[in-house]
Amino acid sequence: MPSIEVYPGVISDPEILGGEAVIKGTRVPVSLILGHLAGGMSIEELIYEYDLTVEDVRAALGYAAKRIAEPAKPLLQT
Repeated sequence: MPSIEVYPGVISDPEILGGEAVIKGTRVPVSLILGHLAGGMSIEELIYEYDLTVEDVRAALGYAAKRIAEPAKPLLQT
């Protein structure tokens, strides 16, 4: 199955990290970018550490905003 662009600049491909959303042309997951930003890493540090562009980081944020705007799904109770 080929990769699918789930948001401009963000793809999902079952052959890359099991289909996790990553920045197009990289293996950098959106979740990693968001986690580092939440932990206090600056955009400049992300760009340097992971060889990204400002547009890549914005794509990750845009994708996250799109996903968070979707209706919440309840967690399964065990």
